[in-house]
Amino acid sequence: ITPMIDITFLLLIFFLVCSTAAVQSAVELPPARHGTGVSDRNAVILTVQDQGKTAPARVYAADGIKGKHLPDDPELQAEAITEVVEQGLQAGKTTLLIKAEKGVRHGEMWRVYTAAGRAEAGSLHVAVLEVE
Repeated sequence: ITPMIDITFLLLIFFLVCSTAAVQSAVELPPARHGTGVSDRNAVILTVQDQGKTAPARVYAADGIKGKHLPDDPELQAEAITEVVEQGLQAGKTTLLIKAEKGVRHGEMWRVYTAAGRAEAGSLHVAVLEVE
């Protein structure tokens, strides 16, 4: 049994050394076909993450999913989105930039657009992955 334990520990060490941790700080954006760049310095940024067909999309008030997680309940989430956008506009931001993962359904994006539109942001932009 001793050789079997040795091999088990060697395999364990091998997999620990060779594996990498999954980083989930960014969302996978769809590739761009047309358009121009938008500065994120003067923009309120919302990040929308897909949660599958049965759950509503998760929304974060920042660039990436390390930002402030807004409530998952659609009604509370809409109020929080409006509040975040209004606070950003009061802080001198002029545009709204929404980063949405590739798999986010259109209905979920429409819900985020509508909630953000209540704050009357200057212009609305949806982020995509730049293709060179």
